[in-house]
Amino acid sequence: MKARTHLSANLFLPVAIGAAVLMTLGAAAARADVKLPGIFSDHMVLQASAAVPVWGWAEPGENVAVSVAGQSLACQADKDGKWIVKLNQLKPTAEPQTLTVKGKNTVIVSDVLVGEVWLASGQSNMAFLVNRGLNAEEEKSAAHYPGLRMFTVTRSPQRTPQADCSGRWEVCGPETVGNFSAVAYFFGRDLHQRLGIPVGVINSSYGGTDIAAWTSQEAQSKSPELQGQIDKWLSSDAAYDPAQAKATYEKQLAAWKTKVRQAKAAGKPAPRKPRQQAQPARDPNFPTNLYNGMIAPLIPYSLRGAIWYQGEHNTSRLELAELYGQQLPLLVEDWRSRWGSDFPFAWVQLPNLDRKDFRPLVRDAMLQSLRVKNTGMAVTIDIGEPGDNHPKNKQEVGRRLALWALGTVYGQKVPATSGPLPAGHKTRGSEVVLSFTHTDGGLVAKGGELRGFQIAGADKVWKPAQAKIDGADVIVGNPDVKQPVAVRYAWAGNPDCNLYNGAGLPASPFRTDDWK
Repeated sequence: MKARTHLSANLFLPVAIGAAVLMTLGAAAARADVKLPGIFSDHMVLQASAAVPVWGWAEPGENVAVSVAGQSLACQADKDGKWIVKLNQLKPTAEPQTLTVKGKNTVIVSDVLVGEVWLASGQSNMAFLVNRGLNAEEEKSAAHYPGLRMFTVTRSPQRTPQADCSGRWEVCGPETVGNFSAVAYFFGRDLHQRLGIPVGVINSSYGGTDIAAWTSQEAQSKSPELQGQIDKWLSSDAAYDPAQAKATYEKQLAAWKTKVRQAKAAGKPAPRKPRQQAQPARDPNFPTNLYNGMIAPLIPYSLRGAIWYQGEHNTSRLELAELYGQQLPLLVEDWRSRWGSDFPFAWVQLPNLDRKDFRPLVRDAMLQSLRVKNTGMAVTIDIGEPGDNHPKNKQEVGRRLALWALGTVYGQKVPATSGPLPAGHKTRGSEVVLSFTHTDGGLVAKGGELRGFQIAGADKVWKPAQAKIDGADVIVGNPDVKQPVAVRYAWAGNPDCNLYNGAGLPASPFRTDDWK
């Protein structure tokens, strides 16, 4: 089915009109045609129980009428040709509706449902497809959910905010779901099954990308540290020499071919092929590029909330990891201010991975960012794959995000909305008493005695800690640390840790210190 149907009045012109006249009229009609953004297309889902903006473009001053689900509104395009109306609160319905927009031409959008709409964004683990995940064939064969739809935004780094993006809505079925974001799908599926109403998820994700690329330049420029990052990119762009970049790449390529032959002779894996440096301004990691091309065009499409799975890129360098605690709250604030809504926002805390990087710092920044109101976090420290940055069990990631949404956003009864989170500590002699929230069903040491705790005194020398559960608290200590000052839990890339709540959700990694 085509994304939209355009019915032009010019279709009914007499055949006798000359070809040149038809061409002139056709060009004028094209300029005057009412146009909708790409996200308003067949199979779309509109947000229920909220004011729903519908917008587009037309000839300046053109009268535009919008109708859907029994509502009809009219407006006039402004001097720049932009028009917008806001529908009153729509009731959820799985009965297909038709959105009709009339100006000098008519645009029809078919098979429109009304339900819950969520934005899913981030880097490769959000972009990760159902096709690549755990039990992919079984999941696809069972995916008969016509009331669940996904719009995938085409990847598009841009240096200036864009008014529109490309992509299309897909109805969930065995033939389509393989190309859905796995995390977004399993999250949306759980909501759809539990709430019994349509769910639409907008997947705007891009692998290997920095959080700075997803945040507006206006927001980042208010921070000297983040503006400094932008200035570095601008400097590198100004200094970029295509000829030099090509020459450097050719040298790297020649060296790589030699190493490949050597690796093959030694029976070792071949090294990764080098990539030619591109113009920095076109790089998806250039700050604001993905906000400009993949988030700005979606605003102000009505949403219930957003989920976020990103941060892997920011574990690569200490400088990036240390900035994350500032950047994640800023991104949430930035998007909310753009939409004009403090909508719910949850993220996935990075899972376990056996790699020497600054992952614990980024996880801690995610934990600390929960101070932002109306936010949540899915702890995944137990469902990663030590040797793979892209673990396949996206079902559980989606389920944990859905537990948070169902319990906090929709007021549903769920076993728990989070794993245990640190809520304070106090020193008692040679021991430290740690308290927690989200201890639903009580604290549990899964698979034996508690593991994963470290303790240190003023000398900052970390020792393994003996730990035991005492009601809603955990008491830790080490005979060699007579005067403890700080405790850490699961503070490693791939930690051996086993603190859970009774609902089976793991505790977040944390630290009580702020040492470098």
